[in-house]
Amino acid sequence: MAHSRTVPPEALAELRERYRTERERRVRPDGVRQYVRADAEFGYYADDPYAGEPPEREPLRDRVDVAVVGGGFGGILAGARLCEQGVRRVRVIEQGGDFGGTWYWNRYPGIHCDVESHVYLPLLDETGYVPEWKYAPGDEIRRHAVRIAEKFGLYADALFSTSVTSLTWEDSSESWIVTTDRDDSFRATYVVTATGVLSELKLPGIPGIEDFKGHTFHTSRWDYGYTGGTPDGGLTGLADKRVGVVGTGATGIQVVPKLAEDARHLYVFQRTPSTVDVRANRRTTAQDVGADRPGWAQERRDNFLRIVSGESVDEDLVADRWTESAGLLEKLLPSFRRQGDRAAFEAAYEVADATKMNEIRARVEQIVTDPATADRLKPWYRYACKRPTFSDLYLQAFNRANVSLVDTADTHGIERMTERGVVVGDTEYELDCLIFATGFSVGVSGIHSGRLPVHGRGGALLQQLWRQQGPRTLHGFTSNGFPNLIQLGGIQSAGSVNYTHVLDEHAVHAAALVAAAEAKGALVEPSREAEDAWRAVLTDGAPDHEWFHAECTPGYYNAEGLGRRNGPSAYPHGASAFHELLKRWREESIDEALRARSVARD
Repeated sequence: MAHSRTVPPEALAELRERYRTERERRVRPDGVRQYVRADAEFGYYADDPYAGEPPEREPLRDRVDVAVVGGGFGGILAGARLCEQGVRRVRVIEQGGDFGGTWYWNRYPGIHCDVESHVYLPLLDETGYVPEWKYAPGDEIRRHAVRIAEKFGLYADALFSTSVTSLTWEDSSESWIVTTDRDDSFRATYVVTATGVLSELKLPGIPGIEDFKGHTFHTSRWDYGYTGGTPDGGLTGLADKRVGVVGTGATGIQVVPKLAEDARHLYVFQRTPSTVDVRANRRTTAQDVGADRPGWAQERRDNFLRIVSGESVDEDLVADRWTESAGLLEKLLPSFRRQGDRAAFEAAYEVADATKMNEIRARVEQIVTDPATADRLKPWYRYACKRPTFSDLYLQAFNRANVSLVDTADTHGIERMTERGVVVGDTEYELDCLIFATGFSVGVSGIHSGRLPVHGRGGALLQQLWRQQGPRTLHGFTSNGFPNLIQLGGIQSAGSVNYTHVLDEHAVHAAALVAAAEAKGALVEPSREAEDAWRAVLTDGAPDHEWFHAECTPGYYNAEGLGRRNGPSAYPHGASAFHELLKRWREESIDEALRARSVARD
C-alpha cells in the first residue's frame, strides 16, 4: 500500500482524537437538509446565461427510435454508441443550449478537470483528438463534447433548451411517451436516461439570504456581465468590489485564485478545508502520451482505471497524485481489497492514511506564510472522507493582502445574511457580491429527486416503488415493469474517480441492449428473478464502510455527517471488474434482460 511509512501508535491516537474533535465542530442535525434547491430561492436552475432566449419552435408529435434524456457526456456517449449499432433516429433532449452537461453549465474562472484529460475525455481514439493539457480547462472539454456530437450526427434530432417533464410507458403501442416543458409529446421505442450525478445545483439555506442587497450567483451560472473577464481570468468588474465565496470544495479551489487576482477584497467562507495536493498541470504533446499508436487512449484509460480500482499494473501511464494515492481510495469507492486479515489491513491502511494527510498538512505550512491562516487551512480528517483536490494556486492565494479566510466551523457555516453582507459569529462582513461555489447535489438526478416522473406498466411510478422497496435493477440499468428504459450512471453499478470512463462503458452496454432487442424483436426488461439475483451479488459483497464514514467530517459522502449505511448500492469489486462482468454477460447471457413483445412493430 502507498505511503506505508511508520507512524507511531501514540501519534495515531492523537490524530483520531483530533479528527473526532474537528468533526464534532462541524456536524449539523439537519444534514443534507441544510441545502435548498437553487430554483427555490433565486430561479438559478432555469436560468441559462449562455444561450439566451430559446428559439421558438413547434411542439413535436413524432416518433423516434431512442430518446436520450440529457446532453452531457452520458447522453452524448449513449448517442454515439447507438449510432455505432446502426440505430437511425436518436433524439437527445437537453436543458442547456448545447451539448456538454456539467461542462456546458460550469464556465467559472479557472475551471479544469481534476482527472488527466487523456483518460477523462472519451472517444479520443475515435475522433483523433489529442488534448492540449494534462488537465484540460473547461472550454477544451466542452469543445470535445461538441466534437463527438458532430461526428456522430447527434445535432440533427437534438432538442436544446428543453427539459423532459415526464416519461410514460404506453402498453398499447409498447413505447414511451415523452413530454417536455416545450409542449412536446412524442413517442420513443426506447428511452435512455443520462441525467448525470451533477445536474441539480444546490444552495445553503442561509437565514436572511433574501435580504441581501448585493449581487449573488452560483458558479455554474457565472455572471461575466457583472465580473467581466473570461474563464482565463481578467475579472476587471471586481476591481472595486468586496467579494465573498461560499464553498471550498473542488470548485472553490479553482475559482478562488482567479478572484484573488482581481477583487478589491476576497473573503473565503470556509467550514471545512479540502485536501489540496500538487496539480503540476502542463501542456502536452502527442509524443508525451504515445498518441502515435492506434488504441493509445483506450490503453491509457484502462491503465488508470485498473490502478484506481486497486489492481496491479506493470507501468503507471498517468503517474499523478490520483494513481500515487490509489490505495487510499478504498473507502471512497466500494471495496476492492477483501483478501487477507482484515484487522491487519485496517491497521496498515490507517498508517498510510495518516502519512498522506501529514504530507497534505505539511504542504499547507510550507506555502501559507501566516501561521493562523495556515492552521485553519489544514484538513483534519482521513483522506477518503472527501474527494481530494489538487492545485498549485489555491493555497498561495491566501498570501495576498486582499484575501481573508473566514472560518465558519464553530458556527456550522454562515449564521445569517443581512442587507449588507454575511454574519459569522460577532462579525458582519460587508460585501458587494456573494458567489456560491456550493456545487451540485451529488447523485441526485431528476428521476431520483422526483423532478422527472417515470410511469411504467400500469402507471407504476418508479420513484414511489423504489422508496417503498428499495431500488431494483439488473446491473443498475434496467428494471422489471419499465420496459425499454435504460438508466446510465445510476446506482447498483460501479463508480470511479474517472466518471466519463464509467459512462462510456455504460453507453456501450445500453447500445448493446437496444441492438439485441432489435435483433430478436423483443423488449428490454429483466425478470424479477434476475433483479433478485443481482441484488444478492451486491449484498453478498457489500463493504463494511459505515463505521469509516461515521467518523468522517461532514460532507456529501456521509450525508453531511449523519451517516452512510452499508448496503447493496453498488457493485463491490470495483469498476474494472464490473466492466469485465458486463462484457461477459453480453456475450453469454444478454437474453436475461429481454422479453417477448406482445404488440407488432409498425
